[in-house]
Amino acid sequence: MISAEFFLTALVVVLIPGTGVIYTLATGLARGPVAAVAAAFGCTIGIVPHMLAAILGLAAILHTSALLFQVVKIAGVAFLLWMAVQTLRDKGAMAFRGDSTPRAHGAVALKAALINILNPKLSLFFLAFLPQFLSGQPAAATSEMLVLGLIFMAMTFVVFVIYGIFAAAARRHVLGNARIMQIMRYGFAATFAGLGLKLALQKA
Repeated sequence: MISAEFFLTALVVVLIPGTGVIYTLATGLARGPVAAVAAAFGCTIGIVPHMLAAILGLAAILHTSALLFQVVKIAGVAFLLWMAVQTLRDKGAMAFRGDSTPRAHGAVALKAALINILNPKLSLFFLAFLPQFLSGQPAAATSEMLVLGLIFMAMTFVVFVIYGIFAAAARRHVLGNARIMQIMRYGFAATFAGLGLKLALQKA
């Protein structure tokens, strides 16, 4: 069940830059290391509904119900586009400032969680990914998928924290340069908009 192949495959999947990675990097640059950890935590928590959906078989329902899939997808697209607009307006989590209150970090984690929760493709990913590494014993399938899912979440958190800390380390070189800040802001806004467009074009 837990094999080198699983760890390697999961690591590759986690390392590939996606919406969560982009958000964590942006947060690390904008708010520093503690906020980056909050973003990584939120992205990890956002995996939970999809993992449970796959384990319980609900992912199959989501991807056979065109209406339900479209509702979740539209919500995800709208949220990503909203993030792009917020970035351009230099507000929210993408504002380059140093908020360090628990409330601010909670808001960062919530936005990070929503990014993953509103991505309907994650449930299909878990439904297709986890069963490949099961032992083949039907009675143990649920518990094995839960264990593998938790390991995947732990790997996600660790890798995202590393991404965020790396971004935070470069923060002092970015904050003092208005030109770099503007380029970064436009770049992240374009990335969120592009990811939203990509999600909008996906089919169930």
